[in-house]
This record gives sequence, structure tokens and C-alpha cells, in this order.
Amino acid sequence: MVFSSLIFLFMYLPIVLLAYYACPRKWRNLLLFVVNLVFYGWGEPIYVSLMVISTVVDYTCGWFINKYRESAPKKAKGFLIASMVINLSMLGFFKYSGMVLKTINLLPFVDIPIPKLPDLPIGISFYTFQTMSYSIDVYRREAPVQKNIITFGTYVSLFPQLIAGPIVRYKDVAYQLDHRRETLDDFTGGVCIFCVGLAKKVLIANQMGALWESMLSTGQDNGWLGSWVGIIAYSFQIYFDFSGYSDMACGLGNMLGFEFLKNFNYPYISKSITEFWRRWHISLGTWFREYVYIPLGGNRKGFPRQILNLLIVWFLTGLWHGASYNFILWGLYFGLLLVIEKLVLKKWLDKAPAAIQHIYALFFVVIGWVIFYFAEDMGGMPAMGAFFASMFNFGGVVVGNDALTLIMSYLPMLLIAALASTPLGVKLYSKVRTAPVTPVLQSIYCAVVMAASTALLVAGSYNPFIYFRF
Repeated sequence: MVFSSLIFLFMYLPIVLLAYYACPRKWRNLLLFVVNLVFYGWGEPIYVSLMVISTVVDYTCGWFINKYRESAPKKAKGFLIASMVINLSMLGFFKYSGMVLKTINLLPFVDIPIPKLPDLPIGISFYTFQTMSYSIDVYRREAPVQKNIITFGTYVSLFPQLIAGPIVRYKDVAYQLDHRRETLDDFTGGVCIFCVGLAKKVLIANQMGALWESMLSTGQDNGWLGSWVGIIAYSFQIYFDFSGYSDMACGLGNMLGFEFLKNFNYPYISKSITEFWRRWHISLGTWFREYVYIPLGGNRKGFPRQILNLLIVWFLTGLWHGASYNFILWGLYFGLLLVIEKLVLKKWLDKAPAAIQHIYALFFVVIGWVIFYFAEDMGGMPAMGAFFASMFNFGGVVVGNDALTLIMSYLPMLLIAALASTPLGVKLYSKVRTAPVTPVLQSIYCAVVMAASTALLVAGSYNPFIYFRF
């Protein structure tokens, strides 16, 4: 992972950008399509065929949907269903077949062999949702049909956001695919955004992840305070890891003339669970709202049906994250919290002091990350139960010696992570944005981030990527 990160930063990305801007405008989508496939096939060449199949299937279905939408609506709907079935079948086979067969094998006298598949195709959940959005948007007349398969393939495989989002709906970039215009301001702005994301990932997320794993290694000796600091560190890790990659994707998109929608909006300043999910992984929430919740009836069919629709959406949200029962539990946990907020807590929260609202939201979010972390390959439910026990064992040791040493050594980074998860930096930047010295400071910032990130990547081997298997 470290070697690949350095190759991407100092070989692949510069070569792609030079080739892109040297290429005539009419050939740029073709160039992007080729380099996208090279990027995807870099780690797993065998799975490039899946992306090509997905591209051909949805391009073909979109073409027929557009052709028959007026003259033969049933045929158009049939091609829409075909697109969804094929995409979900591929996702289900590669991501969930093992989980399903293991569950079936729990039945008496059942022993179905579980196929040994290679690793899960990188980013399959992201690009599957993207390709389905195209067919649905064309069917709904919310986006024009794409008649150039290379241009459509560029959308499906676009490397900046391919493996970690944001989930880019076709209708949001349909015009940009054929009519984008790259500018120097967009490029330089993209470089700055990319460096912000790189700093989040390498300088903050990796350090928080190292603290979390160190806390896990000392286990029950941490004391309840050590356990809380550990899971708070993981909460920072997952936020800065995922939002960092999203920022890098948006920055790379700007460099290539694309504008992707913002995927995170400081979720840890939320004062309710509802607000948290309006700020966290915005593209996934938008996808489920537009393509699942609203088609199910949303809030238009009475309150009981709205509750059912919410639980269905959150079951699927959990399942989307992985083939492990803890993810389903995590999704339903937040679904139930949202229902309780609507039914009971909203009036109380609205009257409570802002600090109480904030503590309430962060408490339940952090509890959620415990559920999220302990997938089957991380110890599953027994490990989750043991960790919860250590968090709430207030009658036991407050903090172990090793845990205290770790906390003190990482305390500056914990404080930096806490500050960086708020809009304080953006507010300060907005006050000096038009100052003559700002471009110089931006250049210095980007240079320092690149130097520090490169040094850490070269010096250490700890560079996990939490979301790349989704």
C-alpha cells in the first residue's frame, strides 16, 4: 500500500495529468477511459472485466430505455429491471455469497461448499450504485442518454473517485462529461483540495489508526478511560480516512475539469443523529433517499409506513458497507435512533442546551463505531461485547499504565484531530482568502503537506485504507 501510494503520487498522477493536457480535447475522454482501466487493473487485473461488463450492460440498457420509453414503456421498464438485476447480481455474488452460504450452512444437515473467490473487487459497491443511477435517471427522464460508450465508460471508471467515492450520480456529471472546460484556477484549487485530503489521510487518520490499534493490543488492561480514548481515536481515523479520500477525489476531479459534490460537512459538530447523517457520506445518503426511500413511498404514505421505509433503508445502508452481520446491526442501530428521534427525542433535543445536544450525538455516534469496527474478521460479536464491557466498567481501573503512556504521547494529535474536525480552519481561511499573501501561503502549505506525507509514507508501513473494499 505504501509503495503503491508513492507510485500514484509521483509517477501515475503526473504522467496522467501531462498526457491529459497534451491530448486534444476531443480525445480526452478516451484517454481517461484507458488510464482509468489501467488504474483499476493495477491492483486486480482480473476484475477489469467486471467493470467493462458493467459499462456495456448499463450503456446498452440505457440506450434501449431511451428508445422504448415513449413507444413501448413496458419494454423500457424491462431494460431498467435488467440493468438493476445484473448489477445487483454481480455485487451480490462477489460481496455477499460467502455470508449467505455461511448462514444457510447453520441449518441442520446443510453443508454447501463456499466458493473461494479472490479478494472483493475494489470499489464495486461505489461503481455499481453509479451505473444503476444512470439507468434510473434515463428512465425517469432526469438525465440524457449517453450515446458514446467511451464517454459512458469514462463516467463508470473515473479513477479520482472510483474506489472510495463520493458516489457520483450520472445526472450530476452528464453535462461535464462532454462540455467541461479546464481552467488554471480550477486546477490550482484542485491541488489545494487534494493536499487537504492527503493531510487528513496521512498526517491525521494514520496516526489515529495507530493509536487505536495500539489500544486494541493492550486490551482489558486499558481501563475504561483507555477504551474510550481508543474508540474516539478510531472515530477520528474513519472520518479523516474517508473524508480525506473524498477530498482527494474532488481535488483530482477539479484538476481534470470535473466538479464533484461535497461528501462530508463536518459531521462531528452535529447536535443530533439526524444532523449527523446529513453531514456524513452525503452521496450515499442522497443515493438511498432518491433511489430507495422515495420510491418506497418516503413519508407520503403515513407515519407507520415512513418508519418501515426508514428501517429498510438503514438495513440496506448497513448491508452496503460489508458482508458481516455487525454492519447490518450498525445500520439498524442508526435507523432505530432516527426513528426514536422523530417519535420522542426531537422536542426534548430542541429545548436542550447546545452542549448537551452535541454530547448526545457524539456519544451515540461513537457507540455506533464500536459496532461498525467489530466485523467477523475483527473478532465479531464476542470481541464487540468485550470491548463494550471495558468501556462501561466504571468500577474497575480508570486507565492502565500502557494506555496512559499512549494517550500522553498521542495527546497533541488527538487535539489536532479534534480541531480539524470542526470548521475552524475554513473560517480562518475565509478571512484571509483575498489577501495578497494567501497564494504564497497555499503553495507553502501544499509543499509542506507533500513533504511530510511522503516522509511518513517512506518511513512507515502503516497506511491502511478503510473504505477501499466497499
